[in-house]
Amino acid sequence: MHSGIQERAGGVARFYRSDSAANAAVSTEITGYAASTLAYLHSRTGQQEYLDAAVRAARYLTREAWDSEASTFPFEPGSDRAYFFDIGIIVRGLLAVWRATGDDEFRARAQEAALSLAFDFLGDGVFHPVISLPDKQPLPAEPRWSRKPGCYQLKSALAWREIGDPHARQLFEAAVVSAIAGHEKFLEEEKDREKLMDRLHAYCYFLEALLFTSERQALHSGLSRVAQLLREIAPAFERSDVNAQLLRVRLIAHHLGAVPLDETAAQEEATRTASFQALEVADVRLRGGFWFGRKGAQVLPFSNPVSTAFCLQALALWDDHQAGRWSFELPQLI
Repeated sequence: MHSGIQERAGGVARFYRSDSAANAAVSTEITGYAASTLAYLHSRTGQQEYLDAAVRAARYLTREAWDSEASTFPFEPGSDRAYFFDIGIIVRGLLAVWRATGDDEFRARAQEAALSLAFDFLGDGVFHPVISLPDKQPLPAEPRWSRKPGCYQLKSALAWREIGDPHARQLFEAAVVSAIAGHEKFLEEEKDREKLMDRLHAYCYFLEALLFTSERQALHSGLSRVAQLLREIAPAFERSDVNAQLLRVRLIAHHLGAVPLDETAAQEEATRTASFQALEVADVRLRGGFWFGRKGAQVLPFSNPVSTAFCLQALALWDDHQAGRWSFELPQLI
């Protein structure tokens, strides 16, 4: 709220660099995540400042970030490309603020963006991850996971499930089938261990989306695989968000009756998640935020709003679980 990561117009920067004391550029995807996060914080605390900030983020998306000529959300304002994943996250953020305020401006724009997901990115049996603007042509695939179709796209496809349209819901169900069919190779095809940590983050998107389905086998096996690889790779490179995402999926799956909770592993992941928070610092731009990650013993100089969002929600849910006051609803998943 007071770090400066949300700029005056409502947009949210991708991260803050502590070594250069500067924000990265505003990102539409990160602003979507922030909208969801701020709405969640308002639901937990009742504090109006969180809702006001959520509305600023949502209005930035609907009024400034939206490309009316292309009828979609560019990667960043003025960008010549758009990402399937980003748009789904933005839709979910707008819907979170709509549920909190009842303002139909946010729902209407979310519906338009969901149409962009369905029509602008459709390929031959897949949804292209990136298209060019304004011509909306798919960009060539690259080795990076974010530039290829994959199971991680299922979290973005939740936009179709949550928009409230039966035809869109069918698109989500088709995306579930496709994601489950290809999820194992998503981790297997990456041989570089540090890059595999990044893929664990993306693979957790897939697991998060599975919480909204009746699929249990892939959820159970996926949790085990992520936990194993996280612990193997962490001494060299560890991301805070992977710990938080894994902990969230564990807790939610347990309370849904889907996968029994490994309390020991969950406690370890909660402790690891909390270790990334900057608490004893004087700089208001950092205090309370969560670092992106560390390599060896060296903390990387990125105070990250999405890492912060995932980590704060994971630790809040862990506190709720331990206190026996679980009341989480799936649409609240950031």
